[in-house]
Amino acid sequence: MTKSLLIRNIFFLILLVASATLTAQEIKGKVTSASGESLPFVNVIEKGTTNGTTTDEEGVFMLTLKKIPSVITVSSLGFKSIEQKINSATTTLQIILIEDSSVLDEIVLTGNRSKPRTILDSAVPIDNISVAELQATGQSNIDQMLTFTVPSYNSSNQTISDATAHFDPADLRGLGPSRTLVLVNGKRKNQSALVYVNDTPGKGEVGTDMKSIPTSAIERVEVLRDGASAQYGSDAIAGVVNIILKKNVSFTQVNITGGVTKEGDGLNYGADVNHTFTFGEGGFVNATLSGSHQDYTDRAGEPGKDDLFGVDNEWTQTNPDLGMIVGQPEMTKGDLFLNAEYPLNDNAKVYAFGGANIRKGKSFALYRTPYWITDDFGLLTEDGQVYNGFQPTFETDIRDILFTAGSTFNLAGFNADFSATYGGNAVDYTIGNTLNPSLGASSPTSFDAGAYVFSNLIVNFDVNKTLGEQVSIGLGVEGRQERFEVTAGEEASYIDGGAQSFPGLQPSNALDETRTNIGAYATIDWDASEKFLIGGAFRYENYSDFGGNFSWKINSRYKLGEAGVLRASYSTGFRAPSLHQVYLSNIQTLVSGGTISNQGTFNNVDPVIEDLGVASLFAETSKNISAGLTVKASKDFTLSLDYYNVRVDDRVLFSGEIGATDDDGNVNTAVQTILDANNITSLKFFINAVNTITQGFDYTMRYKNIAAGPGKFNLNLALNINKTEIDGEVETPTSLANYKTKIFNRKEQARITSSRPNTKLLLGVNYNVNNFNVGLNNTYFGEVTWQHADDPTKDQVFAGKVITDFSMAYEFSKFVSVNFTVNNLFDIYPDEIETGGDVVTDLGGRFKYPWEVNQFGFNGTTFKGGLTFKF
Repeated sequence: MTKSLLIRNIFFLILLVASATLTAQEIKGKVTSASGESLPFVNVIEKGTTNGTTTDEEGVFMLTLKKIPSVITVSSLGFKSIEQKINSATTTLQIILIEDSSVLDEIVLTGNRSKPRTILDSAVPIDNISVAELQATGQSNIDQMLTFTVPSYNSSNQTISDATAHFDPADLRGLGPSRTLVLVNGKRKNQSALVYVNDTPGKGEVGTDMKSIPTSAIERVEVLRDGASAQYGSDAIAGVVNIILKKNVSFTQVNITGGVTKEGDGLNYGADVNHTFTFGEGGFVNATLSGSHQDYTDRAGEPGKDDLFGVDNEWTQTNPDLGMIVGQPEMTKGDLFLNAEYPLNDNAKVYAFGGANIRKGKSFALYRTPYWITDDFGLLTEDGQVYNGFQPTFETDIRDILFTAGSTFNLAGFNADFSATYGGNAVDYTIGNTLNPSLGASSPTSFDAGAYVFSNLIVNFDVNKTLGEQVSIGLGVEGRQERFEVTAGEEASYIDGGAQSFPGLQPSNALDETRTNIGAYATIDWDASEKFLIGGAFRYENYSDFGGNFSWKINSRYKLGEAGVLRASYSTGFRAPSLHQVYLSNIQTLVSGGTISNQGTFNNVDPVIEDLGVASLFAETSKNISAGLTVKASKDFTLSLDYYNVRVDDRVLFSGEIGATDDDGNVNTAVQTILDANNITSLKFFINAVNTITQGFDYTMRYKNIAAGPGKFNLNLALNINKTEIDGEVETPTSLANYKTKIFNRKEQARITSSRPNTKLLLGVNYNVNNFNVGLNNTYFGEVTWQHADDPTKDQVFAGKVITDFSMAYEFSKFVSVNFTVNNLFDIYPDEIETGGDVVTDLGGRFKYPWEVNQFGFNGTTFKGGLTFKF
């Protein structure tokens, strides 16, 4: 026997022995209900240890025991826990859990900082949405999944809107992206680096980059639909979205997906893998790796003439779409996310989680026709070809990182949690396929246009304790530093008018600003009786730039028998103006002054703005009232109805276009001087200027496991009715008193009051039989209204539409399954923009569908398919 063969045999022998050893310790099983239904996410723990796992979507689990014989405890909310003795690992366990009528609900972590409660125990409305429900929508990103799952949550694809097209503003209850706080595993997620300064919903605000979190890393999402500033601080006026990451999953899962639109564009494909690595006694690292790509789509108008420039000639007739590409952007992204825990003993553990997301995107600006911009030096004209114009590209390099590390432990009888979080988001701009006409033959055709970076460092220390059986308290402190950085682009991108479509960020725009804030909160719940709960919270925060805020909340809940509750809350809240809103400045090429020209944004601390009498930004404040009812008649049937009323005072606005002439047609010499000095036609700035009142109703109903033939139905019905009104007059600086209608004109008012659907209804039916699943989901997006800046006769109402999504899936085995989805089954599009109105509305016919108010995008029907492997 050769030496190499001997080594190989020894190696195989070691593997065989190791395998036998592992097999002797590893057990497998499946957990079902008494009716035979597979039970996902059931806890399976080796008794007397912290070693455990949860079942997968099919109720299957695998667990490596520390010793055999042993005893495992199997438990799930709504069922009686059982203990099972394990004498060997030679067979697959079949475990049946019996429903416990005394426990009808699931625990949620959001909305109470003294102790976790069930949805029925909670005094505020909370949705608990599993990743399976999210994925059943057939959407690609978490923001779109929530749009088609939570009626009060809205996000839609944007187009021809610079970097906004790569983020897509999202909000709860139409209150804007800035007023929804996003958490990951209960810890604050950093905001994005981008301010939405284009004409889209959420204009002038800053949100969280929801595309940075891969769906394959998520276990569930909790949505708190109530003001929560008194518990969580700034940004929680509308509510809280808490994304819970997967933990110690007992199997490896690989997903492969792909799709295309009915028009043959928008090709998308991706793959992801989720796996749990275990170590030590009860330690684990759940890891997710994913990558995807989407092509752009094009739904441009075809006017055949250009009313924006007053041109109707051979070129416009030969190019009826005026060269435009209008649709979703091209995007390639990759993600790596981790979630880890390691128990130190029965009362303490260390944990860490977070991830990195990178995205490269390309969207398109307005096509530069030959009669608009010339190419005298042939920089964008192929040899021997006739110059035909060019469409500049807006290319982004986005990076988002999140990392949290901490420990939970017992401190003098309190449950304590100490953690530190770093989060950052960066977006670099490249303007491609364009030129700077002022540079002539020496102009580049691709420009580094600069970059924005936002980051925060957060330290939290929280404790909670239950005193006796009736009182629970929670206390905590938080320190946070935020940083906003702006990097100038290359000189060629901004000099002498700059690159066509987006003049680069200039040295005068560059900055590196920070601020700090310290907050402390206390919360208390008193179960006065088995039925009656009353609770409250207060929080004080102090910011280094604008000062302090004190917010408080009181809430109550009364149980109606064993299956229902009445609840109500009243709270005050606040939102600190973001660093971006305080310091952002730039020049953009937009429709300004009635034509396409450069428009300047000046930051809030610029002497130019201060000289116009614009005050320093300060915190918005809010008052939030909510009341509702939840009934859970059984484990399978739940309904809830909630009313809410949210008043926001001193709302921070991105002003309308301030030109040289005021509302009376007179020239303001101070404004004219600023415009001339910066070679712009209008200016904009941020200002606390308006009060709003938002009120509405949320209704949800879920009925699961309805027997029908050989299978079972699941039925979901959800409704949101929402209305926002402006209360009182617009605040105007004294020196700009005659600009009242321009600072916040009719178009900008509509962006707050009617750019999101005022009604949204979701009706979904799902049928399961053996290994086959089929679903039909209908989402009604109510009407939206676009208002002209100053002429009501040119307003347009875009009617409500129903979007139908069809899905089906089949499991060939517990290891392989396939799924197929048709989004927008009936190829529904928004109403087309009316012709004959203001040329600015559709930019001379370039836009066929609304781009400033957008209910659900305009890609039309999309076909998607996928394969899932589990092992």
